[in-house]
Amino acid sequence: MIIDDSKADARKMHEIALLGSPTGLLSRRSFLTGSAAGLGALALGGCTTDGMSLAEAQKLYGPVPEEKFPIPAIDITHVDPKYFRRTVAYNTKEAPGTIIVDPANYYVYRVEDGGNATRYGANVGRDGFRWNGDAYVGRKSEWATWTPPKEMIKRQPEAAKYARGMPGGLDNPLGARTLHLYQNGAYTLYTIYASLDAESIGNGITSGCIGLLTQDMIHLYNQTPVKTKVVVLPA
Repeated sequence: MIIDDSKADARKMHEIALLGSPTGLLSRRSFLTGSAAGLGALALGGCTTDGMSLAEAQKLYGPVPEEKFPIPAIDITHVDPKYFRRTVAYNTKEAPGTIIVDPANYYVYRVEDGGNATRYGANVGRDGFRWNGDAYVGRKSEWATWTPPKEMIKRQPEAAKYARGMPGGLDNPLGARTLHLYQNGAYTLYTIYASLDAESIGNGITSGCIGLLTQDMIHLYNQTPVKTKVVVLPA
């Protein structure tokens, strides 16, 4: 397994969080046990500091109204522009389609043809919950149900009301799309999930899961079939 020494706390995990949920029903970040420092608002003018215009970034992370639960636009002023989705040169021996997670730099790559990759900004596991190794996508979910583990309920009794599962929606910690990671036919209990929490990107806040901005996660999800290889590099 790719679960580290803190697996007793993370085995059923998903103490992942969302700041300022649109409906106010549940704040994912209220279910975090560590405090991740926000990036703070960026001073954005006509262009970002990473070569993408503000208009381009706003379009990339704009609302997705056609979803089952309409997705709001991301407030990109809370995202460091270096984490915006883009195509980059990427040297790897892994086959096109492979997902590579670089937790040290808060990036997720989807390997493309021609020595390139699509790069996404990410949030990753906090101290004590980091892991690395090879896995694969064993299952995919849209608007998945989230169930807090008993260890979490013991620490945070307010989560007990979801002991039988929290239905999918904007406040659900798994978000609009989830890739469930497996090894040797067994669910590792780790995922790549969708987040509306702009300030989480570039931070270690989860119990080992990897979060992408919702618009990025939908983009990755749509190109990722079951059995896709996932490589998580050492942090």
